[in-house]
Amino acid sequence: MRALLLAALALPLLLAGRSDPLEGRIAGAPVRCIDLQQLNGPEIVDSQTILYRQSGKRVWKTGPVGECPSLRPFDTLIVDVYGGQLCRNDRFRTVSAGMSIPSGYCRFRDFTPYDKAAK
Repeated sequence: MRALLLAALALPLLLAGRSDPLEGRIAGAPVRCIDLQQLNGPEIVDSQTILYRQSGKRVWKTGPVGECPSLRPFDTLIVDVYGGQLCRNDRFRTVSAGMSIPSGYCRFRDFTPYDKAAK
C-alpha cells in the first residue's frame, strides 16, 4: 500500500519533468487518415492526446472523439486497423499495466501534423 502511495505521489513529478513533445513545432491542417507504414507509436500523452511520430521531423496528434476515460499515459493502445491507414473514427481500446481485460472502445479524431519550425 505504501509503495502504491509513493508511486501515485511521484507520477506528477515525473510528468512535470517531461518536455512538451510538440514544442518548437507548427501545426498543419488536420487530415482524415494517416499512413501507418511510416509511423512510430502510439504514445499516450494524456486523456485527450495521442501522438504518432513520423521520422524526426513530423509528429501526428490525435485523440478520442468525446470522452475516453480509459485513456491514460503508460497504457497500451490496441487499435483496430483496416488496410494500411489509420483514420478518423477508427476504433481503439486500452490495456493498463498488469491487466488483461481491455477497456471499452473509443474512436480517433482527425490527425493534425506538427512539423519542426525551419531554422
